Amino acid sequence: MLVIVTGTSKGIGHELVKLLAVHQDLVVLAVSRTATKFKSKNVISVQADINTVSGRTKIYNAAVKTGKKVEIIINNAGLLVKKPFEKLSEKELLAVYSTNVFAPFLLIQKILPLVKRNANSHIVNIGSMGGFQGSSKFAGLSAYSSSKSAIAGLSECLAEELSSKKIAVNCLALGSAQTQMLSQAFPGYKAPLSAKDMAGYIAWFALEGQKYMNGKVIPVSLKTP
Repeated sequence: MLVIVTGTSKGIGHELVKLLAVHQDLVVLAVSRTATKFKSKNVISVQADINTVSGRTKIYNAAVKTGKKVEIIINNAGLLVKKPFEKLSEKELLAVYSTNVFAPFLLIQKILPLVKRNANSHIVNIGSMGGFQGSSKFAGLSAYSSSKSAIAGLSECLAEELSSKKIAVNCLALGSAQTQMLSQAFPGYKAPLSAKDMAGYIAWFALEGQKYMNGKVIPVSLKTP
């Protein structure tokens, strides 16, 4: 089974790759903009920028080179800019949406011909409680939270479009886990979960969640934020 994970240089994505690599029947393409090494022989590191055509092509070619069909895609890469709405520049807004919405959209499009059509096939988009409808919202996160609302909506749409291909699509709206991104958004805040804790749930859900749900946006949160 071939698994693609983006945003793997640090935090949840890095821990996620290590947990998935424990499964001997998996090959993990670990995608990040910076060169990242993993000890497991089951991991293939791919240095690529998902925001570019060349980066997405590099991921596609790496997947083809394995000789395996893709069964799981985990769109984990994310960008957060914390700034008052009035001061947020167009460049910053586009950067957030490019990483959090456009890149996952285009990467799925690119990789879709390689995805196996069976009951195990699963696309997991990593969202946020900040983009979960009805959840608490926080000042300075308008770009980030609205982009995560967009990826949640995309997940619901793709689940419908890809159901005939036997590909499940879900979105995990993550609450707080102790990461660099959380510290950027909420300096000094101590999260109830570590990056490894959250990665453990994502790993399980990516491998098993499609057996129970499709087209769902699932909150994964112990407390706010």
